[in-house]
Amino acid sequence: MSLLVVGLSHRSAPVSVLERASLPADAKVKLLHDTLAAEPATEAAVLATCNRIELYADVDKFHAGVAELSTLLAQHSGVALEELTPYLYVHYEDRAVHHLFSVACGLDSMVVGEGQILGQIKDALALGQELHTAGRLINDLFQQALRVGKRAHSETGIDGAGQSLVTFGLEQLAVHVPVEEWAAGKRALVIGAGSMSSLAAATLARVGIAEVVVANRTAERAERLAGILVASGTGVAASAIAMSAVADELTRVDVVVSCTGATGLVLTGDDVAAAVEAGPAGAVPHPPFDRSPGSAGAPWGSAPDPAPQPPAGLDSAGLDVPAELVARLAVMTARGQRVADAGAVRSKVAVDERDGCPVGLEALASDPGRTADGRAALAGVDASSLELHGTWADQGEAAAQRQQPRKEARTRADERPVTLALLDLAMPRDIDAAVHRIPGVRLVDIESLAEASADAPMAADVDAVRGIVAAEVAAFGAAQRAAHITPTVVALRAMAAEVVAMEVARLDGRVPDLDDRQRAEVTQTVRRVVDKLLHAPTVRVKQLASEPGGAGYAEALRELFDLDPQTVASVSRADAADKNDDSGRAS
Repeated sequence: MSLLVVGLSHRSAPVSVLERASLPADAKVKLLHDTLAAEPATEAAVLATCNRIELYADVDKFHAGVAELSTLLAQHSGVALEELTPYLYVHYEDRAVHHLFSVACGLDSMVVGEGQILGQIKDALALGQELHTAGRLINDLFQQALRVGKRAHSETGIDGAGQSLVTFGLEQLAVHVPVEEWAAGKRALVIGAGSMSSLAAATLARVGIAEVVVANRTAERAERLAGILVASGTGVAASAIAMSAVADELTRVDVVVSCTGATGLVLTGDDVAAAVEAGPAGAVPHPPFDRSPGSAGAPWGSAPDPAPQPPAGLDSAGLDVPAELVARLAVMTARGQRVADAGAVRSKVAVDERDGCPVGLEALASDPGRTADGRAALAGVDASSLELHGTWADQGEAAAQRQQPRKEARTRADERPVTLALLDLAMPRDIDAAVHRIPGVRLVDIESLAEASADAPMAADVDAVRGIVAAEVAAFGAAQRAAHITPTVVALRAMAAEVVAMEVARLDGRVPDLDDRQRAEVTQTVRRVVDKLLHAPTVRVKQLASEPGGAGYAEALRELFDLDPQTVASVSRADAADKNDDSGRAS
């Protein structure tokens, strides 16, 4: 097994990079085809969600695989390789298995324990099976990841460690009151009819929203989702509208949840401002929507306070951030520290020289000369060094989180009366991030959810899930290593059976007077002798091969018994074909 995963997620990259690197459906298909066309990869799968983009592949060369997969991710995501490289993480062999199993259990999710990732892993496997890019290793890996995730949810209380992304988002909108109390009697608009939008609509109905209106570009899908809600037994009223009617509907709803696959904004600042002004609570007239950097945090329509000027050479024109923030970003960038977009500034704690990266790779993220070429930045770095560097970086990020002062629980904006609550679950975002400046509007998006979930308490069951993951990773690795030697054992037994047949035929020529009963007895005796001689070595070699470093036993067996490599290869191909036929669709 030479499993390699290259990816980025909400843990390694700011939302602005994740937004730009998001993969639509057609880009996933092209990425998988191009990955198989690349020399190092023999099978592949892509896991792309609003919080992560990961490319899994079975490769025969580590460094060539890392370079090729990184380049392909950059090409198909539209983000330049030199920009993407500092945010990529790499896992190899058992570490890659551990990563996917942790993802499947919800340990790596923005909201710990959420179960939606299982459906996304299932979809990723189904796409690989449909395109025939998922071979034996990918099938085994993703099928087992699904089983591990289900086991974690059934055997532990990991569900209690966090809520689904939708529920968590609604809790952030509700602020001071229980979601059910906040939702009672409200009217909601759901934009989109995909899996996440459907989950959002069902969650709204469950928590007590009085009416749900569904808008989608395909009217049939919107009508179907509305029909499902009506038939759900929750008592919610539901209807469908065209996307062209969204602007009018905004003036009549209290809550909007949006999650579409659009590449541009679905709701602009002007759309929301006009709806708030025209709606029942919009008694205060608003000026045209102001996106100037200095207006952030100022009362709607008031003159902004003078803001510090950015350093020379840094132009903040067109940036949707305050000038003060631009200046702070410039200082942090000059220091080589990592920043997040949209006003959420986080930096890694400066580490003493003695506490630096154990393998000396600090320059990967801080030295422009090293990251100017993603391939050059990764060249000559072995798998274990990359993993050590990743662990060191994660620890630095954790230390930064611990040492940062806690933010105030709620801002003054949170305390203003909310007439329109917006939940944006799309990546890239559907709703203009600047609408939070509009009085009476509260916006919760992927980035604010990430900040809020960072302070969420971890349940004790998380440790139990980590134990499950560790045990399952060890079992999966042992099974894969044992399976690697199976074709050699099968070829050895086939050769032994052929030798028995040849000797029985030679005996028939020398002793033609044997009757059928005698011939059968002699044949059975010879077979028993051969089986007993081969039993202990084949059982033992499977045990040894299942242990770490046991891959060489298959080669030793082939050498000792002079087995034909072509015979072993044909057994492997036949076994893989049978395995893929049996696996069927993702379950």
